[in-house]
Amino acid sequence: MNRQKTGQPIHTAPRREVWFENDGAHLFVLDVGQGSPVVLLHGGLADHRAALFRFARLADTHRLLCPDLRGSGRSIHTGSLSWDQLADDIAALLEHLGVAHAVVGGTSMGSAVALRFALRHPRRLRGLILMSPLYPGADRPLAEAATSAMRTMADAGERALEQGVEALRPLFEGLPPPIRDVAIEMMLGFDAGSVAATTRFLARSDQPMGSVCELEAIDVPVMVLPGIDPQHPAEIATMYAQHLRHPVIVEQSAPDWVEKVARFCNDLDGGPSR
Repeated sequence: MNRQKTGQPIHTAPRREVWFENDGAHLFVLDVGQGSPVVLLHGGLADHRAALFRFARLADTHRLLCPDLRGSGRSIHTGSLSWDQLADDIAALLEHLGVAHAVVGGTSMGSAVALRFALRHPRRLRGLILMSPLYPGADRPLAEAATSAMRTMADAGERALEQGVEALRPLFEGLPPPIRDVAIEMMLGFDAGSVAATTRFLARSDQPMGSVCELEAIDVPVMVLPGIDPQHPAEIATMYAQHLRHPVIVEQSAPDWVEKVARFCNDLDGGPSR
């Protein structure tokens, strides 16, 4: 298996670029591999490459659908955003591809979109993966570290409108390689207006659910990977597990966590996939 300059393996599964329309936006998704579908959603100030960076090995056995969320990457959008709108975009993607059911997962902001999708479109869900969740429900405040980070991102988003996306570089310089290299590569392709729209939305601290009790309605297996930094407190994942019907907890610090995610998806493959 070849490796790219970051040291990460290059997977040779077939890749297809897909565009689809929903609610006035032209939206992009990378379609990788074959098998039962798994939708993987990136976090804030990222694009599909962040999801693929973490989960590329799943393409050996599954069809990975890695969208650029509305207002991120190539899915340019400069208007208002909501969790419902972002979740409905994922439903529109599945409809566009003729996929009836999928495992849906995401990291950080992406985990909130996946969660809102699960609550809003339960019949399309085979399983749910929530990595580094940060939203405890609108009846509880976000961690101060999370709100502070979102304010910093929003300030950088406004500067990007005046100075270009290079204004975002300081947000990524402190990341460890190779994550920093991937993040800066993504940043260079961002649309400044989309960045401003997304960071304004995140800075509002809107939440994808009114209360954590809403998780009790999710009747599919859910893998939860607790966060490992102050912006994504591990306590949020513990709270989720207390209200989910079928939780599976996996520590991100475990060396085989990606393999465990793959096994989770494989265990769901006995159900409907298309």
